[in-house]
Amino acid sequence: MLPPASFPVPGPGEAARHELLQSVVDVARAIFGAAASSVCLLDEEADELVFQAVSGEGEAFLVGRRFPAGRGIAGWVATSGEPMIVDDLSRNTSFDRSLAESTEYVPDALMAAPLISDARVLGVLEVLDPSPQARSDVRELDLLAMFARQAAAALRVLAPQRADARVLEGERREDALQLLGSLERLLRGTG
Repeated sequence: MLPPASFPVPGPGEAARHELLQSVVDVARAIFGAAASSVCLLDEEADELVFQAVSGEGEAFLVGRRFPAGRGIAGWVATSGEPMIVDDLSRNTSFDRSLAESTEYVPDALMAAPLISDARVLGVLEVLDPSPQARSDVRELDLLAMFARQAAAALRVLAPQRADARVLEGERREDALQLLGSLERLLRGTG
């Protein structure tokens, strides 16, 4: 099990972090042909996962919503530090149906990967109802895990851990966003 990490509450640089995370979920949703995608970051002090960016189903109202860090598949992925594909959620005992119903979207299948940087779990990237070919292919899960690692690295560059650290601006911020853009092109096979 990897140690958790937590991110400060909104402050300077929040717009850059939101831009990065929204790009991550938009790209993940497109790559995997999914109905929705989300990033939940770990708030270690509250022991909760917090929706930070959503693409597709729930996009209009889930950002900022919190749930216990140990609940559901996202909680399992955050705790274990391991990615997971579930092709049929109706048969999976880790799936928290009541939590899904509270988000107003209950998927049939999902893929989830931890956002890991410096051996710490920052949160979870989920792809809900991915295309059928993505659901049963381990290579697709590896691709999601690689994408999540790159997103976590870019996130760490944008949101340093030290309380007195300054938020990236200008050239360093652009470098982090270019890293994510390069990964997107690579994953789409156009780079």
